[in-house]
Amino acid sequence: MDMAWQMMQLLLLALVTASRSAQPRSSRARTDLLNVCMNAKHHKAQPSPEDELYGQCSPWKKNACCTANTSQELYNFNWDHCGKMEPACKRHFIQDACLYECSPNLGPWIWQVNQSWRKERILNVPLCKEDCERWWEDCRTSYTCKSNWHKGWNWTSGINECPARALCRTFESYFPTPAALCEGLWSHSFKVSNYSGGSGRCIQMWFDSAQGNANEEVAKFYAATMNAGAPSRGIIGS
Repeated sequence: MDMAWQMMQLLLLALVTASRSAQPRSSRARTDLLNVCMNAKHHKAQPSPEDELYGQCSPWKKNACCTANTSQELYNFNWDHCGKMEPACKRHFIQDACLYECSPNLGPWIWQVNQSWRKERILNVPLCKEDCERWWEDCRTSYTCKSNWHKGWNWTSGINECPARALCRTFESYFPTPAALCEGLWSHSFKVSNYSGGSGRCIQMWFDSAQGNANEEVAKFYAATMNAGAPSRGIIGS
């Protein structure tokens, strides 16, 4: 009888272990939210200095998730898919791409995804409100053909082009408000914050690296909040 009971306990333990291993794990352990790189196409496994970072990605030289080659490739995206994008507008998109590729301070907002080209993405990063407002203001008169740049492009030529029957209209037509642009553009990678830069409560796309990386403090604040008892996060679909 004792032997049968022990065998039953071992069987139950095996079943529980198998069940737990089959559950989607949290995208990041709560102790692994700071100074991390997401598991995506161009990201390094761990952040480290990159002395040769190019152009607008240079603020992350001291500690970056991107390489110099990646920072140069950012300029190969076809920003001019509906005619020449205004330079002031393009600067925001390049800065956005540098933040995504290079920042080691996005850990609290990294989630797992089921995508062939990346295993993790960012979701609802609290973007400082003035960064979003300036982005929208500088882009409102440029043209695009899509309200979500995350997917749906025509890549048959090797570069991103507008899908068939998509109309080129002003950014303001596709994105009537700053929040519509910053939150809708990349499938809610960002969420517009009510806070301003320097508050320690929102991620800055723009910062003076000579003054240090203000986003480190922001990541620490939100990581501490999550460590205090926020629910774990599973796999999302996109």
